Amino acid sequence: MDMKKKLLKIIIIALVTLSVVFILLEIMGTQREQENKESVLSRWVQNMIMGTYLPAISMVNQGTEGKITSDIYDQWLLAEYPVFLYSMEAGENEETAAESDYARLLMMEGSDEDRKSIAEDDLEYDENAMHLEQSLADAMLAENGMYLENQAAGQEVQEEQPEDIAEAEFTPVQDKSYSYKWDELQDYEALVKAFYAVDSTTRAGDELLQADELLSKDMRIQGSADEPQILIYHTHSQEAFADSAAGDENMSIVGVGEYLATILREKYGYNVMHHTASYDKESRDYAYNNSLPEIEKLLAENPSIEVVIDLHRDAMPEEKRLVMNLQGRPTAQFMFFNGLSRTAKGEIEYLENPYLEDNLAFSFQMQVACNEYYPGLARRVYLKAYRYNMHLCPKTLLIELGAQNNTVEEAMNACDPLAHVLNLVLSGAEPVR
Repeated sequence: MDMKKKLLKIIIIALVTLSVVFILLEIMGTQREQENKESVLSRWVQNMIMGTYLPAISMVNQGTEGKITSDIYDQWLLAEYPVFLYSMEAGENEETAAESDYARLLMMEGSDEDRKSIAEDDLEYDENAMHLEQSLADAMLAENGMYLENQAAGQEVQEEQPEDIAEAEFTPVQDKSYSYKWDELQDYEALVKAFYAVDSTTRAGDELLQADELLSKDMRIQGSADEPQILIYHTHSQEAFADSAAGDENMSIVGVGEYLATILREKYGYNVMHHTASYDKESRDYAYNNSLPEIEKLLAENPSIEVVIDLHRDAMPEEKRLVMNLQGRPTAQFMFFNGLSRTAKGEIEYLENPYLEDNLAFSFQMQVACNEYYPGLARRVYLKAYRYNMHLCPKTLLIELGAQNNTVEEAMNACDPLAHVLNLVLSGAEPVR
């Protein structure tokens, strides 16, 4: 009996020793291969402790090797502690946010449209996403005097441009280049694939995104042009373009907003108010929170306003240019951006938006009209977790027009088709279905 006990003891000691040796070897190998990673032993201790007491938080800091599991925990964490969006997006060196620190969440919201978890190069495009086979696109668009140079949003523009590009004039397209087959887009996954990019910090869900519901919302303006109908403003008024002159507001996103307002007034007869106040001159932090009281005041003083447009420009890697040749004019591509007021698995209660469904319907109908009349001009609708002051009006749009490496001319040129599409939807001149 004593012999069996001794043998069992020896076996246990041997197993423990072998385990320690394997762990040490793995630690040494890991250190050689990737110095920046935590050691296996350290991760094992951390996972044992954090996994028991704070499982969600431990998963937030995992690397890509545990991405699938991490995503599940991230969603649980975000549902329970939405302010952790701040710490997740700000980076490992930022001070950890407390759930009660609402100001931190507002600060993150103020500057995060440029933080996107999805690279456009990773998105798949098919016919329903209005990125047609090139031969078909050429034939269809040539009939309307328009050539689609970029088949996919974000593709690099060719360097050669027509010599008479400066003299080219925009002509609103009269007939659709493409019509959707809506019976093929009743499935939620098919709809998302065709129209949306959903940030990892949020979740849309089929309760929000159904083609029939999005198309059925009446987005027509009800009032007359005797009073203000449309408000254009800029949460980030300091955003400029590649050739903008420093300090010249006319060559910034504010100048682009004024040009858009002018087209809507003079060509389509809308009563447009352009609010040019700055809310990000010192810092982008809290920009939405800074603008909120003033926009609320403007809407209270002008109850006739039915449409609110927060006009921005995006940020892209320098090698990517959001530009296409539209009717012989270099034209910046743009993107509709929606805040869902919810994390990956739950609503952010203190960022309530009673108009969320209307906001989504508005951007969806705009996207459909863009794709049908000006294929390739609008990038996918981007969905993210915050609210972005879209709770103030049912017909609210947040538009990212071009990026920092677009020229002012390219941005200005985009206002013509954008204004045309706005008129199509707001006037009901062309039903989207």
